[in-house]
Amino acid sequence: MKLKAIYRTLIPSVFTCINLLSPTSSLFAKDLVLQEPTTPNSCDVLMANNTDATQTIQQALNHCEKGKAVYLAPNGEQHLFTSGPLFIPSDRSLVIQSGVTLKAINRAASFDKGKETCGTLDHHGSGCQPFVTFDHVKHSGLYGPGTIDGQGGIPLTDIPSTTWWSLATDAKQAKLKQNNPRLIQMNHSQDITLYNIHLINSPNFHVVFKESDGLTAWGVNIKTPENARNTDGIDPGSSKNVIVAYSQISTGDDNVAIKANTAPAENMLFIHNYFGTGHGMSIGSETNGGVFNIRVDDLTMDHTTNGLRIKSDQSAAGEVANISYNHVHMHDVKYPIVIDTVYEKKSGYDQAYWHDLNYHDISSDTPGKVIINGVNARTPIEMNMSAIQFTPDTTWNVINANIVK
Repeated sequence: MKLKAIYRTLIPSVFTCINLLSPTSSLFAKDLVLQEPTTPNSCDVLMANNTDATQTIQQALNHCEKGKAVYLAPNGEQHLFTSGPLFIPSDRSLVIQSGVTLKAINRAASFDKGKETCGTLDHHGSGCQPFVTFDHVKHSGLYGPGTIDGQGGIPLTDIPSTTWWSLATDAKQAKLKQNNPRLIQMNHSQDITLYNIHLINSPNFHVVFKESDGLTAWGVNIKTPENARNTDGIDPGSSKNVIVAYSQISTGDDNVAIKANTAPAENMLFIHNYFGTGHGMSIGSETNGGVFNIRVDDLTMDHTTNGLRIKSDQSAAGEVANISYNHVHMHDVKYPIVIDTVYEKKSGYDQAYWHDLNYHDISSDTPGKVIINGVNARTPIEMNMSAIQFTPDTTWNVINANIVK
């Protein structure tokens, strides 16, 4: 199969405004401006070496002039930086230059939060610091074209015969949670940029944007093996005004998972992207905070387990509305469309209220199964479908849904 080309020639002086209608107003919500980011100028250039660079990088970030970035640069034949947890301040950024790799130290103790649980199994799974953290910051970012490597498959020096990924596998078998670090965590932050950067081998989720406003992920390349458990690509949670554009995501869990628990998730645009292995373009499983105004446009999915998926259950169901999928093309996708209101069959009292779900120009050239399960919906799920092109032997299983074609 010749996959649809997803990259476009961009004219720097041209931008596009995408208007997403607010579910609570007849007026348009904040415009999302589709404009390619520019890399900030340097305040300091650090040269690659073979030592632990955690303090050197952190001090350079802390002392960087506002609006500028610390550059990680090659040093002759040396292209590697190794570090423990890093914290990006407001109005500062980190640029990883071409050919340079920033690797997470493969030692669990380096990421421990102080209770000596990082690298263990328990019922919580929150014992590790992320590799890179944005916390209550504004106007900051990570820029490439270099690479951030979480070393998820490399044996830990302080836990013999264990990798982060093997720990995640052990947790599933033991019905526990693994204490693994996330690669990039953003909390309560505004105007964050990920641009032209490679993210590989995360021990856990790659990018989490939590309770924040304004993320642009442009030209991001995420690649982690499909058997690496719980390695979501990009997860915006209870956040708003998110753009993911011209990016490629292949991973071992959801390529994208939009979640809403503590607050709504709203006003998001996913445009001109390619998804390889992973569990698909997902909303949920937490939707109890409400998910509104999501647009997916020009997405190619190849060997992705699920295609376009909305999932929740009685423990965390809520309203999902004004969702638009346009020009999505799939190959070797087992479940092209999944709507599941009983995803994990957890107990609770929340019922799904999912409506204004719109699908236009959706195609899959290999046989699959469409699952629309509205068992836990308080009213039939409302879906509009046009120009749907699936193979004749694709099966449809529809419960408690109204589909307008």
